[in-house]
Amino acid sequence: MPAFRQRWPWIGPDLQTLRDTLRPPRLGPDTGEPLPVAVGGAEHLLVLRDPPLTSGPLGLVVLVHGLSGSAGSTGVRRLGRCLQKAGFTVWRLNLRGAGAGRPLAPGTYAAACNRDLLPVLAEARRQASGLPLLGAGLSLGGAVLLNAALAEPAALDGLVTVSSPLDLAACAARIDHRRNRLYQRWLLRGLVRQTLADPFAVSAATREALTGPGRPRSLRAFDAAITAPRWGYPDVDAYYRQASALARLRAGALLPPALLLHALDDPWVPAAAALQLAAGERYGATAGLEVLLSPHGGHNGFHGVGDAAGSWADRRALNWLCRIQVGLAGAGLRP
Repeated sequence: MPAFRQRWPWIGPDLQTLRDTLRPPRLGPDTGEPLPVAVGGAEHLLVLRDPPLTSGPLGLVVLVHGLSGSAGSTGVRRLGRCLQKAGFTVWRLNLRGAGAGRPLAPGTYAAACNRDLLPVLAEARRQASGLPLLGAGLSLGGAVLLNAALAEPAALDGLVTVSSPLDLAACAARIDHRRNRLYQRWLLRGLVRQTLADPFAVSAATREALTGPGRPRSLRAFDAAITAPRWGYPDVDAYYRQASALARLRAGALLPPALLLHALDDPWVPAAAALQLAAGERYGATAGLEVLLSPHGGHNGFHGVGDAAGSWADRRALNWLCRIQVGLAGAGLRP
């Protein structure tokens, strides 16, 4: 595929990032089939299942949204549609507390939520019936998939991430920077709204922490008050350190074939971690890991020349997953 070229008028990192907000693509009604997946006890996560639109299926792709998003987010639906047209079954996952899955489980998600994701991947593997099981994660969704695959490399046959944070502390600092104040407020509003909408109960202490005078005014403060304690971390620094994939990937941890796609001008997620891994490809970092860097594209933008319905990143992700599928089929792993 050719290198990414920005399309007028979406020039620069912020317009690339905001394009789908300013001019949403026409995707039509969401016809995904709701599929609750048990993750422990009476708790479930909600998957929206999309069948292939051509003969197939070629495999099953679990598609994970980003921070403050859901299975119904524009970028998720657009990439899912691209995968459907190529012949894949797509599972668009709502992480804990997100989207239409809010009533099915208490609490909220984190960058490392393996106790939720691994049961979903196990059920997806069962329903794939011997076909390849692949993953695609947008923004934080890529970090979620990477953490699950690092914990259980056999859980997926391959995965692709787009604009995903590998160093959570650096990403939180970038989002909390003054130039990103509008982004920060938008993300915080969504996270607070999602947390307070928990139908299983919101304690008075949590409500006060999120709405009182000392309410979080930065992503780091929100993670310190909500995410880290809910997922068993002693503090936010421990959460950021342990849930960041960068150190393990640099050390050569076992991982299924993976493509990390990132723009150097991403205004949300610093490119430094991806650059480190790209350099590591030359000295023996994680085997099977490829890093594709683009000078432009913003955060999960990549709206380029010739991309009328999708994006350059959508086509890159599809190209990568098709390569994995063909390789597995050639090795006799497809029935």
